[in-house]
Amino acid sequence: MDDQLSLPAEPLTVAAGQAACVSLDLVANAATAADLVRRAADRGADLLVLPELFLTGYELPGITADPDRQTTGAADSRLDPLREACAAHRTALVVGAPTCAEDGTLRISALAFDRDGKPAATYDKQHATPSERVAGFAPGACGTTLVLDGWRLGLSICWDSSFPEHARAAALDGCHAYLNGGMFSAGFSAKANSFMFPARAMDNTSYTVLANHCGPSGPYTGAGHSAIWGPLGELLADAGEADPGLAVAEFVPEVLRAARADEPVLVDPSLTAPVRPRFVGGAL
Repeated sequence: MDDQLSLPAEPLTVAAGQAACVSLDLVANAATAADLVRRAADRGADLLVLPELFLTGYELPGITADPDRQTTGAADSRLDPLREACAAHRTALVVGAPTCAEDGTLRISALAFDRDGKPAATYDKQHATPSERVAGFAPGACGTTLVLDGWRLGLSICWDSSFPEHARAAALDGCHAYLNGGMFSAGFSAKANSFMFPARAMDNTSYTVLANHCGPSGPYTGAGHSAIWGPLGELLADAGEADPGLAVAEFVPEVLRAARADEPVLVDPSLTAPVRPRFVGGAL
C-alpha cells in the first residue's frame, strides 16, 4: 500500500488533444500530432495524450489489408516529426497507433515518447472489442505504467475504460492518473463524459484523462469532448468539439493527497482485487 500513498513532489500539466485525422495516412497524421504537441506545449503541457489509432484513423479493414505499410512502432522514421516536436518542446506524448509483432500479430496500441522524443513504452489494448478481434486484432497481455516527474500514469485505450478493474489495476500499481485514448461517437461519448470517466476517477481517487476523436474515422464519427477529471470526479477541462482542440489541466499533489484522505478507497483493509502483470515503461 505504500506505493499507492506516495505522491509526486511537484504539479504536472497534462493535455488531452483532438483533431481530424486523415484515413490511412500515417505521415499526415504524425504531422498533425506534432502540431498538437506544439499547441499543448504553448499551454504549458508536460504531457499530451491523443486518441485511439490516431496515426491511421480507426480504419481496421485498411490496416489489416496492408499491415506492412499501415502499422508502425516507436522507431518508425515516419514518426520523426513527432519525435522532434517532443524534443523541441520538452513535452512527452502518448498517441494511438496500430502495431504488428514479429509473429504478425496485430494490436491496437499506444506509443509513449519521453520529453526527448525517445520511446518510453508501447501499451497494447487489453480489452479488444469483439469486432476488433474478428478483424484480426489481438488483445494485449498486460497493463502499462509510465512515470513522468514522479507521477505514475496508467495507460488505457477506449473500451479498456469500460472495465472498472482496469483502472483499479493501475491504481493498485501506485498510479496517480488514468490516461485513455478513445474513439467514442456521440451516444457513448455522452455517457463516458457524464458518468463513466468521473466514476473511474472517484473509484480510484485518481486524475483521469480522455482524448477522443473529433471527426469521421472509419465507421464512426468521434464526438470530441476530450476532457480531464480530478481525483474526486470533478471536471477540470473539456475541449468541446474544437478541431484542433485541447483540454489542459494541472495535476496537483496536494489535491490528490486531500482526495485520498477524504476517500481512502485504496487503503481500505477489506479491499481485494486481482493484481495482474504490468509493464513499467521508461521515465518520460
